Amino acid sequence: MAVPARASGLARLTGALLALFLCLLPAAYAAETFDKQPLAIITKDGKSHAFTVELAVTPRQREQGLMNRRDMAADHGMLFAFGETRQVFMWMKNTYLPLDMLFLAKDGKVRAIKENAEPLSESIIDSQGPIDYVLELNGGTVKRLGIHAGSRVQSDLIESQRKAK
Repeated sequence: MAVPARASGLARLTGALLALFLCLLPAAYAAETFDKQPLAIITKDGKSHAFTVELAVTPRQREQGLMNRRDMAADHGMLFAFGETRQVFMWMKNTYLPLDMLFLAKDGKVRAIKENAEPLSESIIDSQGPIDYVLELNGGTVKRLGIHAGSRVQSDLIESQRKAK
């Protein structure tokens, strides 16, 4: 059966729009890219522990975080910067790795810690007060290195934002 010319034109337009949408769809859902920088955690006993962290500084980067990752090197992590001091609520939705979360003040001092956050959980993880940064590390890192509230995190990002305020 022949398709009327009008329907055929509409069908071609619909097909073209669908093709355009499908071409743009991957870009809309493409994984965010993250800059990296070195970071050190100084524990109360004076020991320094070196890491390489990805920086989550934009809303989209903070939203994505470590979601959908299946592994992360032992000496890596992600540093979330919020651009202001405020209470923060995190979750582990679509995050497959157990994580230790360090809630940091403007000067990089550890204020609170959530150890071994449960993968894929939608339970809210509260910073327990106003903070400026969250540092996510592989679960078990806090215990292994003896990191406690009062330990200090040093990074170029924290230092540059501290000076800018």
